[in-house]
Amino acid sequence: MPKLATPPPLNNPDLGPELDPAPNACQRPAWLPSYIPELDGLRGVAVLAVVLYHCNARLVGTWLYGPVKWGWAGVNLFFVLSGFLITAILIEARGKPHYFRNFYARRILRIWPVYYLLLIVCYAVPDWFLGDTWAHQANWQTISAYILFIQNLRHVPLPGSTGPTWSLAIEEQYYFLWAPIVLIGQGRGRRWILPLVLTAMLATSPAFRLSGLHWLNNPPHTLIHLDGIAMGSLLALGLYTLRLSRRTWLLIGLAAAVLGFTLTGTLFAGTSFLDSGLSLGFVGIVLTAVASTGAGNWLLVLLRRGPLPFYGRISYGLYMTHILVFVYFGNFDARLSDGNSIQVLNNLAIVALRLVASTIVATILWYGFESQILKLKRFF
Repeated sequence: MPKLATPPPLNNPDLGPELDPAPNACQRPAWLPSYIPELDGLRGVAVLAVVLYHCNARLVGTWLYGPVKWGWAGVNLFFVLSGFLITAILIEARGKPHYFRNFYARRILRIWPVYYLLLIVCYAVPDWFLGDTWAHQANWQTISAYILFIQNLRHVPLPGSTGPTWSLAIEEQYYFLWAPIVLIGQGRGRRWILPLVLTAMLATSPAFRLSGLHWLNNPPHTLIHLDGIAMGSLLALGLYTLRLSRRTWLLIGLAAAVLGFTLTGTLFAGTSFLDSGLSLGFVGIVLTAVASTGAGNWLLVLLRRGPLPFYGRISYGLYMTHILVFVYFGNFDARLSDGNSIQVLNNLAIVALRLVASTIVATILWYGFESQILKLKRFF
């Protein structure tokens, strides 16, 4: 599912370091580089976790089954990364010409082409990719919801290959509302607005999950999935506001990761606070990567070199199209599954086929479509 969108790097030439000339304005700390390659690797981890999660039924009986069942948490990591990067970009963009035009135009170029291409393919063969008829899926309520990115708010399950778009809808709603809030919240005498809004988001999501309100009895609803985005945004705000050393931030990141994942596996396990614990753990991971970027630690090297950053680069296309690829190869899956005595090996072969095919499709999509459209960002 989730979006997962790839925000532009912090060193975007349109978004320089000059900010509010007021004293104590938010600004990038001197030690924070303009580009953090480790974040690409974390995107790669997130998208691979989601892809493998959607293969979990094929991994029963293997040691991978247990870890892969947690792959859905990759969406939480996407949300944390998106909240952090988007908020940092908006903070740096304040005071620049065409604040709204540039931000929204760049988001449109990043998100809309692949999104609408997916919809076109799915609606071209609805019986196959949507598991439904054209007449039923082409009603005005459904089409309008997709166009306005509010499909996750409807009490109607997303069909077939459009399933991952629920998290994308949450991010698009967030982008739309967060840009003006950040602009207002950086004015003189209004610095309390952003921390207050983010704290409210962190408090209300688990509260809504606990409430059991009928209108919220909808798993992909935005109001019950704000933890990760709020955590990531709060991290960006803290980095740009608090004058702490790099070492101090590193220690905070390590502590947040340990505390978040400990709570996830103990007090928060199976409760409405599970996503909150995961988000805290992931924000700790992101902060640790940010504060230690460039270090020779082998884990950091894996995040900035090799397959993980490559998967991070193609993560949006892979996230959006992997279910469609799975559906396309469904008949091949069925033939491998029929009447075989070595079912575990067949299942591993199916998972490998899915991963390879999805990677090929996302790679072609990136180099042949996405990256070409993203060249237009230079105009914004």
